Parts: sequence; C-alpha cells; structure tokens
Amino acid sequence: MELSVFNIKGEDTGRKVTLSDAVFGVEPNQHAMYLDVKQYLANQRQGTHKAKERNEVAGSTKKIKKQKGTGGARAGSLKAPHFVGGGRVFGPRPRNYSFKLNKKLKSVARLSALSLLARDNKVALVESFSLEAPKTKEFRGILNNLKATGKTLLLTSAVDQNILLSSRNLPKVKVSTVTNVNTYDLLNTEKLLLVEDSVNNLENLFSAK
Repeated sequence: MELSVFNIKGEDTGRKVTLSDAVFGVEPNQHAMYLDVKQYLANQRQGTHKAKERNEVAGSTKKIKKQKGTGGARAGSLKAPHFVGGGRVFGPRPRNYSFKLNKKLKSVARLSALSLLARDNKVALVESFSLEAPKTKEFRGILNNLKATGKTLLLTSAVDQNILLSSRNLPKVKVSTVTNVNTYDLLNTEKLLLVEDSVNNLENLFSAK
C-alpha cells in the first residue's frame, strides 16, 4: 500500500511512502485482538471494591426472637443477609484483575489492528512537525487541515512534550509513541495519523520481534 505524505496545512507534498505488508498487510487475528483488549481493560480496573459480609456488619448478636411459636422462620441475628442492614452474601472483595499475555500474542494483536486500519483506509501520513509551545488551538487546526475530526490517534516516533500537552484537552484525540501504542487505542480510533518518521520505527519494531 502506498500513501501520500501531507504537511500540517493538509497539502499533498508529492511524496509517497510504501507501507510494509509485514506490518500493515497481515491477516487480522480476531481472538488475539480480543485477548489484548481484554487485558488492557482489566489492567485499568482498580479492584478496590468492598462490601461488608455478615461477620463484618455492626449489630447486636442477641437472638432477635424466640426460636419457636412465632409462626415465622427462626432467626438468630439481625446481621443475616435477608434483613435490612444485614451483610451481603458473597460481596465483592479487593482483588487484582490483571492477567498475563505472551509478548508474541500482543505483537500479533497490534499487527492485526494496524492491518485492519490500513484495510479500511483509516491510515494517513503527515510529515514530521513540532510545535514551539503547547497550543491546543494550533494543534486542533492541524487536525482539521488533515480532516481528522473524529476519534484520532497520532503516532510519533518519540515523545514530543508540546504536542502531548496540546492534545490533552481534546477528548477525541490521543497522542502516543510507536513503542507505547496498544491494541485498544488502535481499535478505538476512526483515523490513525502516522508521523512520517514513525513508519520506519514501526517496521523496525515488529521486524525485531
């Protein structure tokens, strides 16, 4: 696949870059992407939920009524789950939701997501650029020039603090580096903007796997 390189004004520079089939042309593995996204979302969970069970609820241990003769079920504690204010049965406890995935599987998942984006013509190339200072308005203007008005993921080869800070207040925009990008972000975008020099970094990253 060949893509034209645009400048930050949205103009075609006349240059073209050929995307490697080893990165952008693999057969997508749906299950690998599912597992990688599942792990990403699980890792976001704090796992600090907690509900009091019967032995943790404050209350009297006095038997609340006599055992027989009332016509109702026997009851020995107000802390029983079926009483208002009682403990919860099998309530949530603090736990760690994270789980392990093999590096090769995660690599397959990212390649699959990149190939899906390329297949759906959701990848665009922009020549390398930088901002003199963090300016959200200026950065938004660049995205508008590139017709990236929906959910957009910008991939850079290295961390650019000014670009990162400029994008922080834009709810539909995320900036990431080639080494830090994950499958969830790739699948959760409508347009992938690749800074020109990040293409070689992507190919080098996955060819080294």
